[in-house]
Amino acid sequence: QVQLAESGGGSVQAGGSLRLSCAASTRTLLTYAMGWFRQAPGTEREVVATIGWNGDITHYADSVKGRFIISKDNAKNTGYLQMDSLKPEDTAVYYCAARRGIAVDTSSAYDNWGQGTQVTVSS
Repeated sequence: QVQLAESGGGSVQAGGSLRLSCAASTRTLLTYAMGWFRQAPGTEREVVATIGWNGDITHYADSVKGRFIISKDNAKNTGYLQMDSLKPEDTAVYYCAARRGIAVDTSSAYDNWGQGTQVTVSS
């Protein structure tokens, strides 16, 4: 098991930026793929971006392509999600997740989750 903790959420105006961090406190992330997911009230949890264990393969939801960047620093046991050009529809609770093996878009495939961090984008 990996304990994950997100930080960096907050409230910004449309067009602004936030950088989310996901720190692993109990085990190295070296062999873990990571994903960022989000869930708005009344909606299903959806994938935002995923990254392979060594950071060489990334995947983005169409809604965030060109605006968000996922990265992973194995030396610091931390994953990141840089979010630029934020839109009101990006408002949600953002979760990071980790799993051994390849990165996938399905939330049920991840067995390690953070507690979530709120991102609110106002127009």
